[in-house]
Amino acid sequence: MPFPSLRPFPPADRPGRPVREVRRLERALLCYSGLEDFVLLYPVYALLFAEHGLSTAEISVLFGIWSLTGVLLEVPSGVWADLVSRRLLLVAGPLLSAAGFGLWVTLPFFPAFAAGFVLWGAGGALRSGALESLVYEELERHGAGSRYPRLMGRAGAVGTAATVTASGLAAPVFALAGYPGLGAASVAACLLCAFAATRFPEHRQGPAGRAPTDRAPAGEAPADRAPEHPAPGLAGSSRGYLHTLGDGLVEVRRSSTVRNALLLAVAVTTVWGALDEYVPLLAAEAGATTAEVPLLSLLVWAGVTAGGLLAGTAGRLSGRSSGAAVAVASGALAAGALWGIPGGFVLLGLAFAVFQAADVVTDARLQEAVTGPSRATVTSLGGLGTSLTTLLVYTAYGAAAGHTSHATLFALSAVPYLVIAAAMARRRGPGAPGGTRPGASTGAGVRAGVAPGPVTPSDV
Repeated sequence: MPFPSLRPFPPADRPGRPVREVRRLERALLCYSGLEDFVLLYPVYALLFAEHGLSTAEISVLFGIWSLTGVLLEVPSGVWADLVSRRLLLVAGPLLSAAGFGLWVTLPFFPAFAAGFVLWGAGGALRSGALESLVYEELERHGAGSRYPRLMGRAGAVGTAATVTASGLAAPVFALAGYPGLGAASVAACLLCAFAATRFPEHRQGPAGRAPTDRAPAGEAPADRAPEHPAPGLAGSSRGYLHTLGDGLVEVRRSSTVRNALLLAVAVTTVWGALDEYVPLLAAEAGATTAEVPLLSLLVWAGVTAGGLLAGTAGRLSGRSSGAAVAVASGALAAGALWGIPGGFVLLGLAFAVFQAADVVTDARLQEAVTGPSRATVTSLGGLGTSLTTLLVYTAYGAAAGHTSHATLFALSAVPYLVIAAAMARRRGPGAPGGTRPGASTGAGVRAGVAPGPVTPSDV
């Protein structure tokens, strides 16, 4: 069965150019993901806040400010990513995060902490939707869309490995230079991440046209692409903004495939994505010292790394098997939190491994389900849902923290995953993106034994 999304390359390009472009994309993505998460403040910033007099409730307020920033900027940034260069937004995001981390260590009091979270949240919003859409469309352009789950899983694993490495380095750096040293290293990583974003290939279609630095080689026939136009300013015209936003909303409303994929992605991501912020506090409650907290966090993030690497395998599981895995992870989350250190953190790592794999798979399913021109907008609508529900988790956690232990709250947080597991078990077919959508350009061809265009898994 042919792949309708594939576009022919000129004869001179067939031997190697698509493969080189995919490899360029892969290298840029892995560098970006690694540097973005190489933040030495990650495992101890909650302790930084606590040591400067903030209560658990106040720390939860900061997390809420972070989430609220995402709520307000998630969809606008997604629409921008459909109107202008996504690469530009990926450069700007880490620069805002760098400014936020710098504020934390230079002005360590509540207003500066709050401003830092606003900057960090804004940087994350610029990245959300833009990265996934850029990667998916660049892969589709070369007939390699079926590689998306595996590539994003690897990127997630690299990012988590960077977090693990940063956690391992945080203890000796803290011993030598304290929080200022951790802050300086974190800012440097963000600046390098912004530079890495400039290496992304971007060949845009539609109103924004293609990125001016990625022009077609001499002699390439442009008939298979929309005409190139200069990208509008960041704000874009109000008409173009509203039209792009409307396209995304209409696709979610009319397509049950897109809507269900979006809701599942939000449900899987929300709880464990909020709980990881409280892991250092859970470790401290269990008796770990400040220097030991990063080492215990290593166990958890090692599990997340494994989950990213296993995302491709997880995508081939049946709905019943996927649901069973999530149910087991739910039990491991509760048991690990109640067990304490160090064994309990091994179980937490196993639980987070399953949640991370499910996270990658549901994102991939959403990307394949989207067929309209507002891919980043739809992705950001999912991000908006995640931000809203995460804000609810932070609010509930902060309100309950004064009445019960962190271990109990972690155990209670495992309950929603039993519901998610039941929903996943009712799905038919493999859990891979598009596995139940007949005729999908990437999945159908692989199942039928048709080579996926100019790029095959063995080529890269």
